[in-house]
Amino acid sequence: MNDHTHDDLTKRTKPSIFARLRSNFLAGLIIVAPIGLTIWLIWTVVGWVDSWVWPFVPQAYHPEALVNYLLGRTPGNEVTVNVRGVGVVIFLVFTVVVGWVGKGLIGRSFLGIGERLVDRMPVVRSIYNAVKQIAETVFSQRDTSFDKACLVEYPRRGIWAIAFISTNAKGEIDAKISDGEPVVTVFLPTTPNPTSGFLLFLPQSDVKPLDMTVEDAAKLVISAGLVYPNGKDAAALPDHQPN
Repeated sequence: MNDHTHDDLTKRTKPSIFARLRSNFLAGLIIVAPIGLTIWLIWTVVGWVDSWVWPFVPQAYHPEALVNYLLGRTPGNEVTVNVRGVGVVIFLVFTVVVGWVGKGLIGRSFLGIGERLVDRMPVVRSIYNAVKQIAETVFSQRDTSFDKACLVEYPRRGIWAIAFISTNAKGEIDAKISDGEPVVTVFLPTTPNPTSGFLLFLPQSDVKPLDMTVEDAAKLVISAGLVYPNGKDAAALPDHQPN
């Protein structure tokens, strides 16, 4: 009787072939999906840049025209060539040249004249200034990134949320709310879209810095807490309780 019961339990606990196939499929999907989506995204972006750049390049200098010229192909007997990425190279070279000119005195002068003209156009001015601010924030080589990830009590005491330390409050804000303790500027992102959120000004004692990097904390926010950045034992981490 006991042997029979043990056999029944073994049969019930042993996964079926379908369950094993499903598990293997999901495991493979976790590996294949990021690789495939990354390749597809790069391929798509490269194709989009090429389609935007090539209309400005004379037809005689297109890869297909050059290949047919080198091979001596006559009209009606051309070879079709799809070379992706050449437009990206042209775009990168063009951007580097524009950046080099823009850093010089003449380039800055022309840029200033153009921006003054744009400032006189109501709708164009708003679009240009918004795009310029985003570009300067994303591509600026200055140290404008978040310093550290942290925990803050939000939206009430006892509930903790991940935030990012920007800098110490300065100017009027610091003068208005500081009572002798440094005031920290933190950005509290929303989940799963971290590009929106709340700008908070908190006393330094209310901010608990984390050991994880800003990138790891962003992954935790985007994944809604499903992807933890490391396997460190919390008990082994140093305590950042304020003195």
